[in-house]
Amino acid sequence: MGNIKIEKMVLGMVQTNTWFVINEKTKELILIDPADDAGRIIRKIEADGLKLQGILLTHGHFDHIGAADDLRAYFKGVQCYAGEKEEEVLENGSYNLSASWAAALSIRADRLLRDKETLTLAGFKIKVIETPGHTKGGVCYYLPEEGVLFSGDTLFRTSVGRTDFPTGSMSQIVCSVQYLTENLPGDTVVYPGHQEITTIAYEQRFNPYLS
Repeated sequence: MGNIKIEKMVLGMVQTNTWFVINEKTKELILIDPADDAGRIIRKIEADGLKLQGILLTHGHFDHIGAADDLRAYFKGVQCYAGEKEEEVLENGSYNLSASWAAALSIRADRLLRDKETLTLAGFKIKVIETPGHTKGGVCYYLPEEGVLFSGDTLFRTSVGRTDFPTGSMSQIVCSVQYLTENLPGDTVVYPGHQEITTIAYEQRFNPYLS
């Protein structure tokens, strides 16, 4: 896995995994799904001497985007990335569920990403994989050279994300998970938006939605 170091901070009212993807050689950082509590995230970044290079959003639900705007305001010039079909969910408080919990939240990504697009951040090549189902524009982020996948709320250990929210689809999420498990190496380590890590091989064997 080379220079990569992955750390987790569990944040927010529904215990969302915010992932810190660190290049140990350069101290450059990618944040995936900054859920909440920007101050706590900032303190860790500064205490560890990290250099934030970008914010990747797997999807637009409030519990994955809550700290994004505050982080962009603090770290001037840092961009926020999301799937190109997720724009409406990010901006609509009813679709991103924030309006159901508190004040409606609306954010705009600086850059919208296409399916199969590859970007380079913090020295890592990141492939965007469109995985609709939990939301219509959700994506996973695959780092092939490091053998890791950040699956958001698409794929969990022996489960999949909920599909009863706006723009969700059970048939789509099953297809998305099938695509991941059929096209990624079995030893790929999966870092989900909630709960514990897993592997593609483990899901191929034990995930009931693939039977």
